[in-house]
Amino acid sequence: MKEPIATVPGARTSSVDAPDLRLFVFALFFVFGGITSLNDILIPKLRELYTLSYAQAMLVQSAFFGAYFLVSLPAAAAVRRLGYMRTAVLGVLTMAVGCLLFVPASYAGKFGVFLFALFILAAGITTVQVVANPLISLLGPPATSHSRLTFAQAFNSLGTTIFPYVGSILILGSLATVTAASLSGNELAAYQQQESRIVGRTYVGLAIALAILAVLIWVRRHRLPETPAKGVRMFEAFTLLARPRFGFGALGIFLYVGAEVAIGSLIVNYLMQQDTMALAEQAAGKHVPLYWGGALVGRFIGAYVLRLVSPGKLLAVVAAAAIVLISIAINTEGNLSGWALLAIGLCNAIMFPTIFSLACEGLGTRAAEGSGIICVAIVGGAVIPPLTGFIADIAGLRLSLLLPAICYALIAGFGIYARRPATGQPQP
Repeated sequence: MKEPIATVPGARTSSVDAPDLRLFVFALFFVFGGITSLNDILIPKLRELYTLSYAQAMLVQSAFFGAYFLVSLPAAAAVRRLGYMRTAVLGVLTMAVGCLLFVPASYAGKFGVFLFALFILAAGITTVQVVANPLISLLGPPATSHSRLTFAQAFNSLGTTIFPYVGSILILGSLATVTAASLSGNELAAYQQQESRIVGRTYVGLAIALAILAVLIWVRRHRLPETPAKGVRMFEAFTLLARPRFGFGALGIFLYVGAEVAIGSLIVNYLMQQDTMALAEQAAGKHVPLYWGGALVGRFIGAYVLRLVSPGKLLAVVAAAAIVLISIAINTEGNLSGWALLAIGLCNAIMFPTIFSLACEGLGTRAAEGSGIICVAIVGGAVIPPLTGFIADIAGLRLSLLLPAICYALIAGFGIYARRPATGQPQP
């Protein structure tokens, strides 16, 4: 007999054998992962157009991941009121609106307007992620939740592998002959507007695809029986931080996302350095999928390995490996330095799903609340990249990698701390 899947207080979802539902969840992981990784292409584009410093360019990530801080708990409350499927539709439509806002941003030709569009886009992605993470964790036996979420995250990585490659062709392809730094006055304004519209057209295409996905989810919304909860108090979710395991895990998510995003954001400029690979901008952009592709390969491998090895111990091992690769990237030159940085993607593969699952063990009916707090912690992507960019402006790209290395060291500590299954945690 199948046990019911507990979702949130006051709401229960019966276990259903719905391959189409799982397909939609995988599609959500694919889409929000792919669009997020486009920031790694957008950053060098906007940095060149508006002659920004590294710290200023990293505000792209601050605007994007800042949405996780502001929207995650309202999104968790929406799940409790509306259910998973309806909230997913809300999130996808918000993403489409954010993409459409790139059109007025491209005509305005202002960096700040792009940041606003990115924030709205990220608000939708945050909502979708709050839905997707606990849903895929709960669609099956608790014993295999680590493996199942890692497998779902592989679809996220598939998106992050495909989107940057296409984006580098569409967005970076025209930067080879002219640069904003060589122009001024009306010529500069015309160039910025022309190049900005290339970005806008790319995101309009995404908006159309997202609208279609929203319709497909809406017509299948009844495939997951749900009873919405009433009287939601979204800030009660913060009481979960009183659990040391969950609190440490939330910090781990903050550090992981910050480190992963910081490295991904710097790859194009890092590989363009004369003492690394000396690549042209578009060629460097086409290497970004290798970073995210490492996570794709690693997640399929990890989905199997996590059935055999303690998730906490494996997390500590891959975090330590990331530190070793950063050390190689900092202390070497040429191709070895560049490939060491790209290989960190493989180490990142299991980190998010494993930290998420380890932190949320034992939450039971508070799973959506836990997912909301975890998604708040994703704000690390808004904090650590600008700090890394600030270090890069002062000490160079190589030494800026020391900050992500510190993040990985603390993640390894969480893996060791959470190496044993959670048992008997008191309710806060």
